[in-house]
Amino acid sequence: MLDHAIGRRTSLTGLLLPLSDRCLLLPNVAVAELIGYQFGQPAPDAPAWNLGQIAWRNQQLPLINFEAACGAPAVVGERARIVVLNALGDSPLRYIALLIQGVPRSCKLDTQLSYVDVPLAPLERAAVQVGEQVVKVPDLVGLERLVMAGVS
Repeated sequence: MLDHAIGRRTSLTGLLLPLSDRCLLLPNVAVAELIGYQFGQPAPDAPAWNLGQIAWRNQQLPLINFEAACGAPAVVGERARIVVLNALGDSPLRYIALLIQGVPRSCKLDTQLSYVDVPLAPLERAAVQVGEQVVKVPDLVGLERLVMAGVS
C-alpha cells in the first residue's frame, strides 16, 4: 500500500498512529480527520473489535479497535482519540473510525522503505523501520471487509 502510494514520488508524508500495543503507519491521505474520543453505541452481540457507531459530520461510522480485530485485548486509554479513515475498497463504506491511543505523528517516507521480518497479525500487511521504531502497515481493505462482515 505504501509503495503504491509513493509511486513515482521521491517521498510521501506518513502518519504514525499509536495504539496500545503497536504503532500503525498510514499514508497521510488515508486519514480524513482526527477527532476526540467518544463512546460508540455497540450492538449487544457485537464482536470485541466493534466499539459501535459514532457520529461524525452527520454520519454514523463504525468505531473499530484494531488490536481487538487482531486478537489482542481491547483497551481504551486516557489519551484515546479517533482517526477517521477514508475507505478504499469496493464496499459501501466511505469512512471508518479507528481508535488510537494518542496524537498521530507525521513522518517523511522515501521510496526505500526498510521492511522488517517480524510476525504479523491477520490485519497487518508489513512491518517497516521508521527511525528507531518498527511500525506496522495495516490491511485497510481487509479491515473494511471485516467491518462489512460484522454488520451483515
